[in-house]
Amino acid sequence: MKPSLLVLAAGMGSRYGGLKQLDCLGPHGETIMDYSVYDAVKAGFGRIVFVIRKDFEEAFRTKVLSKYKDFTDVKVVFQDLDALPDGYALPQDRTRPWGTNHAIMMGESVIDGPFAVINADDFYGRDAFEVIARELKEHTGDSGQYCMVGFPVGNTMTENGSVSRGVCKVQDGVLQKIVERRAISYADDHSIVYDDENGGQGLLDADVPVSMNLWGFGKDYFKYSSREFKRFLDKYLNDNKREFFIPSVVDKLIGNKEAAVKVLHTDSQWFGVTYARDRDNVVNRLAQLHADGIYPESLFE
Repeated sequence: MKPSLLVLAAGMGSRYGGLKQLDCLGPHGETIMDYSVYDAVKAGFGRIVFVIRKDFEEAFRTKVLSKYKDFTDVKVVFQDLDALPDGYALPQDRTRPWGTNHAIMMGESVIDGPFAVINADDFYGRDAFEVIARELKEHTGDSGQYCMVGFPVGNTMTENGSVSRGVCKVQDGVLQKIVERRAISYADDHSIVYDDENGGQGLLDADVPVSMNLWGFGKDYFKYSSREFKRFLDKYLNDNKREFFIPSVVDKLIGNKEAAVKVLHTDSQWFGVTYARDRDNVVNRLAQLHADGIYPESLFE
C-alpha cells in the first residue's frame, strides 16, 4: 500500500501577512505545496490529503487543486473550531485553531493506512520525502511504530524573527523526548536561543535535531490522538491560548511507552516563509532549483 500524505494547510499565516499557502513563489507561479506534492508523488506517496479552513475552500480548489487533477489522488478535509468530541462545546471566545494535532485528526475518514504529515508552507526537499516514503512502505501496522525526519535547528532558522520548533533528544536513532520550544531566534552573537518556561533564555547547539512536522504515523495514531485530545480539552478547554500540538502528543506516547519514533536523516535543505521578509529568499532558491534542472519548467504537465 502506498502511504498517504497529509498536508497541514489551515494555518492562519498571521506572521506572514496573508495566506502563504496560496502564494506563488516559484518561477512559473508554483506554491511551496506544489513542490511537496511533486516530490511526494515521485517518492511513492499515493493519496494527498489537504487540511484547510472552510473559508478559503473556493480559492484553494481554484488555485491549487485544479493543478493536480491528472497527477495524483487528492482529498480535502476541513479543520473547524467546532470539530470537538461529543460532550464538549466550543467556548464563545475561542478564535485560535486547536493546533496541528487537531488538524491531523480531520484526516481520519480519508486515510486508511500509514501516512506522513507536513506543513504546507515548508520546503522539505526531495530526499526528505524519499527517506520517509521508504520507511512508511515498510510499515508493518504495529501499534505505536512511527518515524520522523529530523533537521538540524541551524538549518531551519530565519534572520527575520523567531520560530517555534519541536526540539528532539535522540539516542541510537530513536526519539527519546521532544519539547516544543517557542521564540527560537538568533542572539546578537548569532548563537541560537529560545525562551524557556521560567521566563529566561536557553541556548541551542546548531546541530540539535528539531521536528519540522515531517512525521510518519500508522492508522492507529488517530486512536491515540482522540484519547489525548479529550484529555487536553478536560484541562484546557477554556484556555484560549492553548493548542494541541503534534510534539506534545508524541512526547506523551513515548513517555507512556506506547510509541517508538525512529528519527530519519536527510540531506535535504529546509526553507520556508515564516515571515513576509522571508519571501525573496525562497523565490531565489526555487528559481535556482529550476535553473539547476532539479525541477522541470512545468511540474504537472
